[in-house]
Amino acid sequence: MSQHRRRSPAHRIRQRAVIAATVVAALGVGVGLWATDGDGGPAGSASRSTGEAAAPATSPSPSRSYPLSKEPATIPAVREHTPARGPGWRPAEDHRVVVADSGLADEGRQVAGELGLTYAGEKDDRRAGDLLLDVRQDEGANPESYTMTVRDGRVTVTGPAEAGVYYGTRTLKQAVHGGGTAPEGVVKDEPAKPRRGLSLDIARKHYDADWIKDRIRELGDLKFNELGLHFSDDQAFRIESDSHPEIVADDHLTKAEMKEIIDLAASRHLTVVPEIDSPGHLGAVLAAHPDLQLRNTQGTPTRGAIDISKPEAAEIVDDLLNEYADLFPGSRFHLGADEYQALVVPDPEASYPALAAAAREAYGSGGTVADLTTGWLNDRARTVQAHDRTPRAWNDGFFEGASVEPLKDIEVAYWTGKEIGARQPAEYLGEGREVLNYNDEFLYYVLGEPQTFVYPTGQRIYEQWTPRVLRGTQAVDAEYDDQILGGSFAVWGDIPSAQTQAQVAEGIRLPLAATVQKLWDPDEPERSWADFTSLANRLD
Repeated sequence: MSQHRRRSPAHRIRQRAVIAATVVAALGVGVGLWATDGDGGPAGSASRSTGEAAAPATSPSPSRSYPLSKEPATIPAVREHTPARGPGWRPAEDHRVVVADSGLADEGRQVAGELGLTYAGEKDDRRAGDLLLDVRQDEGANPESYTMTVRDGRVTVTGPAEAGVYYGTRTLKQAVHGGGTAPEGVVKDEPAKPRRGLSLDIARKHYDADWIKDRIRELGDLKFNELGLHFSDDQAFRIESDSHPEIVADDHLTKAEMKEIIDLAASRHLTVVPEIDSPGHLGAVLAAHPDLQLRNTQGTPTRGAIDISKPEAAEIVDDLLNEYADLFPGSRFHLGADEYQALVVPDPEASYPALAAAAREAYGSGGTVADLTTGWLNDRARTVQAHDRTPRAWNDGFFEGASVEPLKDIEVAYWTGKEIGARQPAEYLGEGREVLNYNDEFLYYVLGEPQTFVYPTGQRIYEQWTPRVLRGTQAVDAEYDDQILGGSFAVWGDIPSAQTQAQVAEGIRLPLAATVQKLWDPDEPERSWADFTSLANRLD
């Protein structure tokens, strides 16, 4: 479950800080009160509280001639900023990036290259202009949290883990974008939700490796931490396979290309989550294995559906799950499980007697096709659990009325309430399940806008959506907030020729920025949409 610590809304914290600064100035107390302690937090020693003079600051010294700083302009917005008076920090060629631990070398080299600084590695000395990156253990702290302190012409970014330090460098990068200055003071920041993703359908539309890498760089700067790849569907199977090369499309990503994508994502603290959808959406696999195609009682093939009554069906899907669990090192594996066409007919048992017979054999005389399909999901979940992966499945793979229950460890990817036998999100949450928000009302970018889909706008996400709005436009009760792990914006290739790769990138740019803003901080944003758009365009 989400382990984030609840905070007061950031605007209240900033307001209190500004009021405090005004009082300090009125009393004539030295601005050393706005310095920070050795851990990067606001100083609060007894000597200062009794009015004793602070130690002289090193050059450049904060002075009342400087206006009180404003929070850095970033996407997502920082959740806490304690302002101070001082010149802030601006990168220069003679400034260094110093790391306190070699484990931060990748983060240090990346930000040094981005800001035109010298990467100095591990150093004991401190110089004017230095940017110091440091992991400082804080038991129980959110590993994605960080503190960024700008003081005396230097910057220190600390966090309890490397991910948090990396996000601090993203804040710094955005703050100084285009020749700007990181404001004096202390940022304390952390995400509200631990899962912040983009899901990309590369099965129906082929995207080249360089395009995907560009999206990873974009996602990293916005503090996303997941990239989902849906690479198997009726239209195509898009990643090289050693176990079943016969199913792979001509236009596909090689494993070497995937390794580069995965490595780049890891350097940006993004997990790549693979999705092999079954027992539906397997048309590309079935084109090479027609003997496994599900057929109804008239012998008519059922689009995309594999015959789960046949042991060979489980064998081929498990071959693929095992193969790609080795390729993708992350902690999650998406099993799909949506839109199995055997379950959309009025009487599945009558339409598919072979499935009905297999269900009765497995679960007794009352066994149903829904039971058999849920058992399939559980078996595939166990396959990926053997690789220490947490399984994930679409909400319409959790069938109402089935006597077989999906394993409790399967995360629910809630995307719609339009399926037959649709269940409200509160039903899953009431069972204690962990849920991710893929709400198709706000977060589905479906190429060509088929059926009732329209391209989502960043403004609508920014102004109306929160992670608790799982279905339609209504939020679930706040009591379930901790069970909602986060969410994902999703790009689907239903009509792949409707947009070019470049058009997709531009079309999702503002919606992605709005989505991560609400996953990082679901409270009503302080910036207007016009101001947010202006900032996004400036940072682009």
